[in-house]
Amino acid sequence: MVEIFDDLEALSHAAAALFVTEAKRAVEVSGRFTVVLAGGSTPRRTYELLAEPPLREQVEWASVHIYWGDERCVPPDDPHSNEHMARQALLDRVPIPSDHIHPFSCHSDAAKAATDYEDALREAFTGGTPRFDLIYLGLGEDGHTASLIPGDPALDEHERWTAAVESKDPGRVTLTYAVLNQGSIVAFLVSGANKGDALRQVLDDSNPTNSLPAARVRPVNGILRYLVDTSAASKLAERK
Repeated sequence: MVEIFDDLEALSHAAAALFVTEAKRAVEVSGRFTVVLAGGSTPRRTYELLAEPPLREQVEWASVHIYWGDERCVPPDDPHSNEHMARQALLDRVPIPSDHIHPFSCHSDAAKAATDYEDALREAFTGGTPRFDLIYLGLGEDGHTASLIPGDPALDEHERWTAAVESKDPGRVTLTYAVLNQGSIVAFLVSGANKGDALRQVLDDSNPTNSLPAARVRPVNGILRYLVDTSAASKLAERK
């Protein structure tokens, strides 16, 4: 499902509303809401809206569990840290229990961070592969999502839930398709004309060998949504 919005602000309001709706549904069904946050600049406004009235009061924060799709191996207070951005925009501004926030610990050793995060996931999700209620993802100009980067061996990891990404400096750690494709709702947030070509290629169903990493995110028993602004959607008319 592709939904096109006038600008990033409108997209962010829709993405934040999705969080609220799915949080209410999940808490009613299971007593908790598990969500995977994306990094980058696009989702920041979504997180800010969730920390502000009226949405802030519509979420039962004590029942929310926060995870991340990927992280750079930098200190948690580094400006390039996805955790740092999410804490600034959202987590430090809402009454969520500290033990419900589950960041990667990837200060230097990506391989160890991947193993540690998978161990933590297996402890939290004892019934098998995690089925997150909501997964936010971004899209890079090269078609990457999370830290699933073109050409990296992590793209071919089908057993482990996490993977180290050594092809970037600093190193990174990421959730794998084994987890992403089990999501209940997976929502790509895509903004900006510079994402237009990648978005067009990712959505090109006429290409059965589409190799862009983001194109391989296809939830098995979930819903895949693309929330995009008009700038990012500018090339969609060129789809075959």
